[in-house]
Amino acid sequence: MASVAIGGVVLHSHSSFLGNKLKLKPLSLSIPFKKQPNSRSRNLIIYAHGGEIFSFAHDLFVGVGVGLPCTVMECGDIIYRSTLPKSNGITVTVPGVILALGTLSYLWATPGVAPGFFDMFVLAFVERLFRPTYKKDDIVLGKKLGEGSFGAVYRVSLAKKPSSKGGDFVLKKATEYGAVEIWMNERVRRACANSCADFVYGFLENSSKKGAEYWLLWRFEGEATLADLMQSREFPYNVEALILGEVQDLPKGLDRENRIIQTIMRQLLFALDGLHSTGIVHRDIKPQNIIFSEGSRTFKIIDLGAAADLRVGINYIPKEFLLDPRYAAPEQYIMSTQTPSAPSAPVAAALSPVLWQLNLPDRFDIYSVGLIFLQMAFPGLRSDSSLIQFNRQLKRCDYDLVSWRQTVEPRASPELRKGFELLDLDGGIGWELLASMVRFKARQRISAKTALAHPYFDREGLLALSFIQNLKLQFFRATQQDYSEAANWIVQLMAKSGTEQDGGFTEAQLQELRDIEPKKKSSTPRNALASALRLQRKILRTLNESIDELRRQKKSLWWSKWIPREE
Repeated sequence: MASVAIGGVVLHSHSSFLGNKLKLKPLSLSIPFKKQPNSRSRNLIIYAHGGEIFSFAHDLFVGVGVGLPCTVMECGDIIYRSTLPKSNGITVTVPGVILALGTLSYLWATPGVAPGFFDMFVLAFVERLFRPTYKKDDIVLGKKLGEGSFGAVYRVSLAKKPSSKGGDFVLKKATEYGAVEIWMNERVRRACANSCADFVYGFLENSSKKGAEYWLLWRFEGEATLADLMQSREFPYNVEALILGEVQDLPKGLDRENRIIQTIMRQLLFALDGLHSTGIVHRDIKPQNIIFSEGSRTFKIIDLGAAADLRVGINYIPKEFLLDPRYAAPEQYIMSTQTPSAPSAPVAAALSPVLWQLNLPDRFDIYSVGLIFLQMAFPGLRSDSSLIQFNRQLKRCDYDLVSWRQTVEPRASPELRKGFELLDLDGGIGWELLASMVRFKARQRISAKTALAHPYFDREGLLALSFIQNLKLQFFRATQQDYSEAANWIVQLMAKSGTEQDGGFTEAQLQELRDIEPKKKSSTPRNALASALRLQRKILRTLNESIDELRRQKKSLWWSKWIPREE
């Protein structure tokens, strides 16, 4: 029981205050002191009585059943949380929805973190369990189709099922980059099988005479490459016969040729978009690496030995590049040379969307496809010597395609003039697409996905698009925003020579802008600071290069252990 004196009255209450009446009786508290208490005793007394007063006040205003009116107690507003029913659902809030959508968009952003983990830990494992296996003895070599610096290609058949046609498969014996090509083809087969040739199997064959060789097996889909077809005088009409299976009874002319080239470009961009969407950059796009599939009547991409899988960093080494100088972009590198070597596969996959958006490596392939587009439109640029000469001219024009046209068009040959006329059809949308692909800065080039939504493909008449392809194109066009016209308008407005009322600058104002000099001139402290910053950057660059070199020496090809070895 607690007793508190208030105004000469002692209030007695039990320790459990609720439901008990207050007992009032006169105050009879006396504390005899033989001497004046010291400060410590006084504090203890005040603390003891203060605790009783606080306990009483708490019971008085929080307790129930003390006889005070409900207007003071607010009885109806007192709720005990322990008596409320517990909710098992998830509360949806606006910040939570925004965070969830942002996380999902990041996980599915190019090159795809979530699809990457699913491919790496589920699809790849299941595929290895059920894929067919082949050995050297199962393959019967046939006609040699070609040979390059990294291997030879044969048309082959299986020993158990020999074909009367001479073979239903294509075999490549690769000494270098064979393991990389096996990895890339397996990734493409799982992610975008229609983009590349139908890959079957790959293994490492050890030979006492020739050493280790990687054997890669594809299904035979045809021998004709885009380079072979472009060398014909009948191009592009010879492609029309392959695509449709027959020659159209239509008069030859620019409009018919333009529609055939539109079909080829659409198929190339669809195949390239499939590669880029899964994080693979080919780095060696050229007509020789584009084969026509007789079964599907479409063009497919081959030869992935130089490709880089930027989702996990396979075949990407900073400051090293694999390319054909005739079709390579001016930057030569798909990413900044300051980009370090890839970390472990899970970490690299988690960070891949950020790295992709910072560098836009897919624009390297877009430049190469733009040069192929140029060769198809201009017959005079289809030979190697003419293409090399064009690259020199374009470099002198600072890689500005419009400046190149202004330079060569007045004295153009009939073949060049025919190409300009073909691209100028339908208001010049073909030239606009070409100019958006062949640009000096990679970030200014159009992506494969955006190129498919370009109006250039609206009038394609040879092949009717499937329902799914139409939906894809409509989605691309709805989501891709083109701000080029607005940007050009702003640039023209700022550079306009006129009066201030017209919204532009006067000639005098433009001259003032040209003559502006830095206010702060170089001084000794500024020079010392600049030197220190340069030294710091050099030290960091040296350390990064050393760390990358150590990683390359110690890092084993962890992904090559999945490649079967011939016993």
